[in-house]
Amino acid sequence: MLKEVVKKNDDSMRQDALATREALLDAAEYLFTQQGHDATSLRQITTRAQANLAAVNYHFGNKEGLIEAVFKRRLEILNQERLLRLEALEQQAKQTGEPIKASAIVDAFFGTLIRIANEGNDAAWSLLERSMMDPAQFTRTLFAEECAEVLERYKQALFKALPHVPHEEIVWRFQFMLGATAFALSGTHALREVLGLEQSAAEDPTQAAERLLPRLMAFLLGGLRAPL
Repeated sequence: MLKEVVKKNDDSMRQDALATREALLDAAEYLFTQQGHDATSLRQITTRAQANLAAVNYHFGNKEGLIEAVFKRRLEILNQERLLRLEALEQQAKQTGEPIKASAIVDAFFGTLIRIANEGNDAAWSLLERSMMDPAQFTRTLFAEECAEVLERYKQALFKALPHVPHEEIVWRFQFMLGATAFALSGTHALREVLGLEQSAAEDPTQAAERLLPRLMAFLLGGLRAPL
């Protein structure tokens, strides 16, 4: 009987600890998307999460550990979906005997990012945007580490899909595609102001987001297929 009580208490404590951890991650994610991680204090995070500083230290060690956990949570979701889509393409290629088209590979990698961003999760969109655009060395390093496996898988897939294009050229073009996508995610408001472009009255913000993917894909594929 005593063992059962102890076990229940342990389970309850673990559940409470997990709930606190998630609350801290949610609070930090929200604040990071609003004002950036540099401008966000631990006090702001703990206040929003209704937790204390000791909980941050217990779960993440320090603020840097919390930042890493927040970015990892979003990047893991994105990269898992990317791998699933690439594996589906590879499985289909085995069944049909046809090579995977480069356009399908590009869509699986870059299109997945845009589709997840368009699902209505503003926090996810903003955080993924910051993960690609934030100039801090810490964020760049974290992004590279979390995406290393996925980038390698997609790079090899492009090598197979474009056998007549030198590998070095594919790597360079993939890097350019990453840059173009990062800029597209950063928003077009400033660009519209500089170029004097006006958004069509018939195109509300939601429609503009939906039209981003085909516009971006056309540009990326054009660059990938450009003559040597």
